[in-house]
Amino acid sequence: MRSSDRAGGAPSVWSIMRPVQGQIRFAMVLAGLAAASSLGALCALAWAVHALLAAPGQWPWPPLLLAAALTVLAYVLRLTGFNQSHYAAFRLETRLRTDLAGHLARLPLGYVQQTGSGALTKVMMDDVKALHVFVADSTPLYARAYVSPVLTFVLLWLLDWRLALAATAVLAVGMAVVSLAMRGGGEMMQRYHAAGENVSKAVVEYVQAMPVVRTFDTGTSTFQRYQRALNEFVAVVLLWYRMAGFSSRMSVAILNPLPTLAALVWLGGWLISRDALAASTWLAVLLVGTGMAESLLPLMSLRHLVAKTQMSIHRIHEVMAEPVLPVPDAAQAREPRDASVCFEHVDFRYTADGPLVLRDVSFEARPGSVTALVGPSGAGKTTVARLIPRFWDVSAGCIRVGGVDVREMLPETLMRQVAFVFQDTFLFADTIAGNIHLGRPEATMEAVIAAARAAQAHDFIMALPQGYDTPAGERGVFLSGGQRQRITIARAILQNRPILVLDEATAFADPENEVALVAALSNLMRGKTVLMVAHRLSTIRDADQILVFDQGRLAERGRHDALVAQGGVYARLWRNFEQAQNWALAGEHA
Repeated sequence: MRSSDRAGGAPSVWSIMRPVQGQIRFAMVLAGLAAASSLGALCALAWAVHALLAAPGQWPWPPLLLAAALTVLAYVLRLTGFNQSHYAAFRLETRLRTDLAGHLARLPLGYVQQTGSGALTKVMMDDVKALHVFVADSTPLYARAYVSPVLTFVLLWLLDWRLALAATAVLAVGMAVVSLAMRGGGEMMQRYHAAGENVSKAVVEYVQAMPVVRTFDTGTSTFQRYQRALNEFVAVVLLWYRMAGFSSRMSVAILNPLPTLAALVWLGGWLISRDALAASTWLAVLLVGTGMAESLLPLMSLRHLVAKTQMSIHRIHEVMAEPVLPVPDAAQAREPRDASVCFEHVDFRYTADGPLVLRDVSFEARPGSVTALVGPSGAGKTTVARLIPRFWDVSAGCIRVGGVDVREMLPETLMRQVAFVFQDTFLFADTIAGNIHLGRPEATMEAVIAAARAAQAHDFIMALPQGYDTPAGERGVFLSGGQRQRITIARAILQNRPILVLDEATAFADPENEVALVAALSNLMRGKTVLMVAHRLSTIRDADQILVFDQGRLAERGRHDALVAQGGVYARLWRNFEQAQNWALAGEHA
C-alpha cells in the first residue's frame, strides 16, 4: 500500500487492489468475453432457428456447431477468469498480511498492547479474508453485470429497435425501483454491518469468559450484553426491511427474465400479427433479450459486499496509517559503551493529549547493579521498565542505554542489550527446546540444556513425555505457570544480554515453584544490570538502590534500611507488606 493512498483518507475498494490490478483486469476482461460468448451462442441458436424455418428439411449444422463452440468457449473463459481472480485474491491476501505484519513489527509495542491481540487478529485474518472473498468472487461478476446489458442492447437494436426499446423500458423501470430500494441504503448498510459485528464480539466475549461467567453470574450479565447486541441487530434488520422490503422485492421481480420476456412476447406478437416483424427475428429477440435485465441482478448483492469490504479496508487502513517508531540510518546509528541505564528528566503520556503518566523521572542504574522499582499500584513503575526497550517513546527527556539515547540505536542493537522476564509469560505452540531457542536459533542443544539447568527447568523437562521435544501447546497451555516462567528464564539465560528487566517474575508462583524461580533468577541476574519491578518487597531488601514511585514521580530513592527509617512512601508500603505477611484465617471455636 502506497503512502499516497493513505494521505487522502481511507483507500477505496479498488485502489487497495493496486498490487494485483493487472491480474484483476485480466480476469474481468475474460469474464466480459465469456458473457459475449454466451450471447454469441444465443445468436447462433437464433440463426439455427431461422435456417430451420427457411429450409425445414435440412439440419442447420453450421449454426449449431457454432453455438456449441461458443458455449464451450464461454465456459472456459468464465472458468479461466475466476481462476485468475482467485489467484489475484491469494496474491493480495499474502501481500496485505505481509505488509501488515511488517508494519506492526515497526510500530511501538505499546500500540500493539493497547489495541489488543483480538482486534489485530481480526484485521489480519477476518478483514483481509473479506477482501479476498470480494476479489475472488465479485470482480468477474462486475464485468458480467456491465458487459451483458450493453451487448444485449446492441444486438436487440440491430435485430429490431422497437423490441430493443421495450426491453430497455423494463430495465429502466427495474432500475428506478432499485434506486428506491437503495435510498438511504449506505447508512443502513453501515448500521447493519456494525450491529452484526457487535453480535460477533458479544458471542466471543461470552465464550472466552465462560469460567468467570459460571463462577459469578451464571451468564446473566454477559448473556444480557449478547441479548442487547442481538436485539439491536434485529431492530436494524427490521427497520431496513420496512424501509426497502417492498421496493427490493419488486425490483427483483422486475429484473428477472419473465417481465422482459412478457414484454417482448406481447409486442413481438402484435408486430407479427400486423406483418411488421419476421418470426425468425422475433425468436432471436426472445432468445437474446431476457439477459439484459437479469445480468443486473448481481449488482444488488455486490453492493452489500462492497459496503462490508469497505469497512474491512477502513480497519486495514487504520493499522497501516499508524506512525512507526523512527529508526536512525544504519550509518548514523550508535552503539552502547556499557550496560548502564539512565533516565534523564523523562515525561511520558500514552497519547498526545492524555495525562502525564511519568513526570520528570531521573535516575541511573550502574553496570552490574540491581535497581528495584516499587510503589503503589498505578505509580508508573511498570511503565518505566517498558520504556527501556522502546515499547513507547518518551514525551520529554531521554533514556540512555550505555550512554546512548535509545532513539539513536537500531532496534536490533537495543534488543541485543536488554532481556525481559515478565509476570505474564508467553510460550509459542512449539517444542520446549524451540521456545528456549527463541532469539538464539543458532545455539547448540548443549547450550539450551545448560540454560534450562540454570533456570531450574531441566528436571521437569526431562520428566515430560518427549523431554525437550515435548510440545508446549498454544501459549504453553500444557505447562503450569511456574514451569512456563522457568522456560522464559531459560530463554533469557540463553540470550545472555547485559541488561535484565524483571516485572515481578515470582508474583503468581506457589511456594514450591517460588524456590525454584528464585534460584533460577539468581543465576540469570549474575553479572547483569538488573531493573526489577517489585510487588513482594521481601525480594528487594538487598538491592543496590530502591526507586520509590508515587503518582508518576520518583518520590524516594535509597537502600532498604534508610528508606524505612525515612518514614515516607516506602516505609508505609513496608508496614503494609509486613501486616499482609502476618495475616491468617482466624476463627472461634465453641
